[in-house]
Amino acid sequence: MSTVTRFLLNRSSEPRLQSPAPDKAVLDQAFRCAARAPDHALLKPWRYLVIEGDALARLGDVFAGASANNATEKELEKARNAPLRAPMVIVGIASPIHHPKVPEVEQVLAAGSSMTLLSLALNDAGFGTMWRTGPVAYAHSVQEALGLADDELIIGFLYTGTVAAEKPIVPRPDPGEFVEYWQGIDGRHSW
Repeated sequence: MSTVTRFLLNRSSEPRLQSPAPDKAVLDQAFRCAARAPDHALLKPWRYLVIEGDALARLGDVFAGASANNATEKELEKARNAPLRAPMVIVGIASPIHHPKVPEVEQVLAAGSSMTLLSLALNDAGFGTMWRTGPVAYAHSVQEALGLADDELIIGFLYTGTVAAEKPIVPRPDPGEFVEYWQGIDGRHSW
C-alpha cells in the first residue's frame, strides 16, 4: 500500500480544533494543491475566503442573523459561536463561468474537488479540518455578507487548526455497499 493510499484511508474530519492555525506558507502551499483539482477547460471556477481572528466573531454574527427567524436564544448563541470552534475558517465558493462546453454542475463539482484537495493538503501539513455546511451555507444573507455574486454559491466552510483531541475512529462502508459493475443494459454485476 502506498503512502498516499494509507493517508487517504486514515483521513478523518476533526471537530475539535485549536490554535495554531495554518500559517501563510502552509496556506499558500495548500491553495496550490487546491488549484490542481480536475477542471474542464481550466476555468478555475472556485475562490476562497480565509477568516480568522476577530473576523470569526463577525462571521458568527452573520450566522446568527441568518438564523434569527424562528430561532431560540440558545440556537442564536450556537450559530454565533459556530465559527469560534476553530482558529480559522476557509469559505469555499463555487464561481461558475458561462462556457458553451462546461455546464455549471461540472464547475461546482470542480470547486468541491478543489476544496477536498485543500483539506487534504492541510491534513498533510499536520492540521485538522472539518467541512461544514448547514442552512447558513445556503442563506442569502450569509452569501451577501461574504460578498458572493448572484451566480456564486458556498460549497462549504472548512474549519481548520491544530487537532485538540483524538476522536474515535469512524467506521467506513465496504465498497460492496456502494459499488456495482455494470454489464450492459440487460444486467448488472455486484461487487
